[in-house]
Amino acid sequence: MNKYLEQLIELQKLDIEIDSFAPKVEEARSELDQVLQEQTDMVKSIEDLETQITDTELKKRKNELHLEELTQKLKDISDKSSQVKTEKEIKALQLEEDIAKEQIEFANEEIERFDSLKEQRETEIENLKTKLQELQDSSKDVEEKTNQLLQEIESQKHEVYKKKQELLSNMTQNIIVFYEKIRRWAGNTTVVAVKKQACYGCYMRLNDHTYAEVIKGEEITTCPHCGRILYLEKETQEVSEEA
Repeated sequence: MNKYLEQLIELQKLDIEIDSFAPKVEEARSELDQVLQEQTDMVKSIEDLETQITDTELKKRKNELHLEELTQKLKDISDKSSQVKTEKEIKALQLEEDIAKEQIEFANEEIERFDSLKEQRETEIENLKTKLQELQDSSKDVEEKTNQLLQEIESQKHEVYKKKQELLSNMTQNIIVFYEKIRRWAGNTTVVAVKKQACYGCYMRLNDHTYAEVIKGEEITTCPHCGRILYLEKETQEVSEEA
């Protein structure tokens, strides 16, 4: 096989390996990212509950002020009752008093309901804070494990980059440019195998002339259909040579 073609095959293998590091990093960080997201969600839930408590306290205070007004109103009605003389005035005061008492009862029920809601929200906050602390404690181990994995990946990545630089230093510039030009659109299918006389990049059948050139392997041959660089797999090549 042509020396330059062997270099291109090896270069693509290294590029594929380099590209594989991104999902490895993502996978290594997945558990930690999930834990951190859970912490963020819990903090947000606590903040939402605290906002609800503040809103509940404001509504409770509004009812307390209304209750004070109604209590004063009942006192005023009581003072007026000694001054009324006609039956009509007595009935009007009685109706006014009944309405005020109903409103007082409702205000007291609302205050009680808001106290209950506040207590419930405070309990939820305490439970969430306990869970958050537990999660923060456990996340330290996850973070340590993640950092160790990331260091290992970075070390592997460094070794692959080192191999690639060594390979590139032994390749001619025009071959590298040619490879990179195709790689811009073909990605990790820049250099593809030929099987059953077909390009395994576009899966189109090669004509006999192109296929013969690939079998010889003396020059760099590209697919006439898609432009990818072609090579014959070793197993196929051995069968062709035996034939």
